[in-house]
Amino acid sequence: MEKVVLVNPQDEVLGQMEKMQAHENGLLHRAFSVFLFNEKGEMLLQKRAEEKYHSPNQWTNACCSHPRLNESYLDAAKRRIKEELGIDCELTEKFHFIYKADVGEGLWEHELDYVFTGNFDGEFDLNPEEVSEIRYVSIADLQQEISENPDHFTEWFKIIWDEYRNQLN
Repeated sequence: MEKVVLVNPQDEVLGQMEKMQAHENGLLHRAFSVFLFNEKGEMLLQKRAEEKYHSPNQWTNACCSHPRLNESYLDAAKRRIKEELGIDCELTEKFHFIYKADVGEGLWEHELDYVFTGNFDGEFDLNPEEVSEIRYVSIADLQQEISENPDHFTEWFKIIWDEYRNQLN
C-alpha cells in the first residue's frame, strides 16, 4: 500500500496516509513533476496507462509522483523516471508551488509540487502499468492541443504547465 507524506504549506511533515485516502480527502501532500525536453526543445508527454485508477488514457508531463518519507524530492523524481520511463538523466529543480485539482470520481490532487526539468534524447523502456505511450511535442503545438482538446490532458498537468510558463517568463 503506497503512502504519501502529508505536509503543511511550509513543507513540515504532519504524517503519512495511504495515497487513495489522501486523494479522497484532498489533503495536502508532497509531490513532484518532471518536464523532459529533447535537443530540439520539444517536451516529452506520456499517456497514462488505461489501468490507472484516475485520469487513465490522458496525456501528461514526463513523470509525476510522490516522494516517500525521508526521500528527497530529487531522489524521488529520479527513482520514478527510472521506474516509469526506464531512463536516467540529470534533473534541475525549477520551483515549487501548491495547487488543488479535482481529478474526477471524488478524487483530489492537493499537492506541494516540486517541478524539475531535464534533457533526454535516448531510448526509453516504458513500464506498461504506468505509461501506454510517449511522444515529444513542440511548445507551440502543445499550447494549441491544450486549448483545442483540454480533456485529453490531466487536470494537474494543465495547472503545472501554466505555473511553469508563469515562473520561467
